[in-house]
Amino acid sequence: MTAWDQRPIEIRNLFNPAFCGLVLFRALRAFEEEDDRGMPFSLTLLVLPLSLQKEARDTLLRGKRRYFLSLVSANPQMLVGFANRATTLLPFTFEALGLLMQLGTILAQPDGRLITESKGVRKSETGSAETVECQRVARFLGKQFAAVGDAATIYTTLGVRP
Repeated sequence: MTAWDQRPIEIRNLFNPAFCGLVLFRALRAFEEEDDRGMPFSLTLLVLPLSLQKEARDTLLRGKRRYFLSLVSANPQMLVGFANRATTLLPFTFEALGLLMQLGTILAQPDGRLITESKGVRKSETGSAETVECQRVARFLGKQFAAVGDAATIYTTLGVRP
């Protein structure tokens, strides 16, 4: 990972660890509402590529009354470049998760699941319209991932190997 002060300003703004951490936290918290054991670590790697990319985010927002698996199968354009996008965003996901752990807002369980601690994170979704959309999609993903319940099924549906 490039040192913070050596990153282009666009990267610092778009992939700010605090913002990416907030998006991840929203997904983790929503997952816990459905399954109190917490989200498997492997699923956290899918949240940012689906929440931050505008086309995928718009598709998920439009179809949020449908199930995730049927939504993806009905909109295959979401999968174009997804594996590359997910790989590219891995360092930013790791950095955001590290920040959340350092702040004590998430905890890793012995079975590899992540659970949230409510301290330090506002319940309300604030910010620009776009940042609120990212948080809403992350919350939707958290609930849908919990409903599916199997990481391998989600990965297969998205066309990537876990």
